[in-house]
Amino acid sequence: MISEKFLMGRGRHELSDEEKQVLEDSIESVRHVPARKQIVRAGALIETSTLLLEGFVCRYMDDREGQRQLVAVHVPGDFVDLHAFPMKRLDHDIATLGPVKIACFEHRTLQTITERYPHLTQKLWFSTLLDAAMHREWIFRLGRLGAEGRVAHLFCEMNARLEMVGMAADGRYMLPMTQPDLAEASGLTGVHVNRVLRALREKNLLTFKAGEVNILDRKALAAVAEFEPQYLYGSRGD
Repeated sequence: MISEKFLMGRGRHELSDEEKQVLEDSIESVRHVPARKQIVRAGALIETSTLLLEGFVCRYMDDREGQRQLVAVHVPGDFVDLHAFPMKRLDHDIATLGPVKIACFEHRTLQTITERYPHLTQKLWFSTLLDAAMHREWIFRLGRLGAEGRVAHLFCEMNARLEMVGMAADGRYMLPMTQPDLAEASGLTGVHVNRVLRALREKNLLTFKAGEVNILDRKALAAVAEFEPQYLYGSRGD
């Protein structure tokens, strides 16, 4: 069931059978999108929001010279552009990293949900608040950590988030990001990221090859990253 994807990701607290069915019945369409394709353009009027079922997408902004800065990465279970429901337009672009499968929800349908199902609405609200918490952590990562800490933090976060949806185990997971992607997510050059990855490998902390991440020493990598997972609210229970 598609609703189970949301439960594993952003809707981690239990939904009733009725609420699960409401989510299922509210899907307007399910789409497959190839890798490296833009799915939302900054400033465009948006009338649907998407739940990521499979694959990875990123939020990004371009400077005047066309240089890209990644500001978020989404994993299965995330409502990618739920912010567009009240805002109607986004100030950033959204694109796929690898091939993805998404479920689309029309905003008029989401409006009906917010009017009739307060508990389910709370779960959607939680999703947007969690995005805000991760954005604050990314600001900290870019503003206060050195190059190794920035890259290490990104890998620690992705490991924690993918563990929540059953896509990482024992520090191993697949991540369809290239070294240029890592550079754009970390505010570094591609050459600098290459050096950082080599340093982390030589310290026996992590390897990253052909999209496969293998964290060799989780505690030590988290220390380099100053990573504390509380901002992900993975065990919030109510």
